[in-house]
Amino acid sequence: MLRWLKRGVLVLAAAVFLFSVSAIGLKLYEDRQSEKAYTAAVQRFADGAVPKAGTADPTGTVQTESEAGAVQPPIEVDFDTLCAVNPDVIGWLYCEGTAINYPVLHGATNDTYLRHLYDGSYNTAGSLFIETQNAPDFSDANTVIYGHNMHNGTMFGGLSAWEEQTYYEQHPALWLLTPAQDYRVDILAAYYTSAYADVYRQPQDAAELEEYLAGAAQRSVISTQTAPEEGARYVLLSTCAYLFDDARFVVHGRLVPVDGAIWQDGR
Repeated sequence: MLRWLKRGVLVLAAAVFLFSVSAIGLKLYEDRQSEKAYTAAVQRFADGAVPKAGTADPTGTVQTESEAGAVQPPIEVDFDTLCAVNPDVIGWLYCEGTAINYPVLHGATNDTYLRHLYDGSYNTAGSLFIETQNAPDFSDANTVIYGHNMHNGTMFGGLSAWEEQTYYEQHPALWLLTPAQDYRVDILAAYYTSAYADVYRQPQDAAELEEYLAGAAQRSVISTQTAPEEGARYVLLSTCAYLFDDARFVVHGRLVPVDGAIWQDGR
């Protein structure tokens, strides 16, 4: 009896081991497929991921200027073609020198793109997507953008790097491009918080927004050069963290409208 019991335990242990190995293998396969899909998306839809010739500012961010003198994004996005692939695409988030270079989506629920890529294919890496209750044109006072904290550094896997002052000084802004308007995203604050914190709420008026942003500045683990401005709109980038149960790392940014670059066919 004891011999059979030991044999049963060994069989069970072997089954658990094989299941774990298979799960890890599947996860690695999905991660590779996600990287391939988004690399192909950049090549197909986003022109200029290698910064275009322009004026480099002291932070190292290469920028170009339109004839009107307004700063332009360093990349261009073919939204006509991209939105034909999936009309849920509402923008593109980019930060030079980081892995952040992805479409942004608006799903029917917050689960829609939690485990689906921008083209709708199933993958646990998911997509960058906004809070389903937010307006898809970023017209709300505060729009939440979610992304997975991927161990391979993709998606929002590098978001917590903004907890370091030197990293912020090297990357003080991101770019959010949309079919209607492009924005520079000037970073306002960054910190760890809870998934159930009030930072995910939508300020209902100017007074609430002022209080909300003041709270973000107080919590920030970095000192930034960005201050709230009357009438401005904001985004909150959010990803999972592992400091405590249900931890999140968030980055607040102020949207600064800029002139958009024109997509060039035959690049």
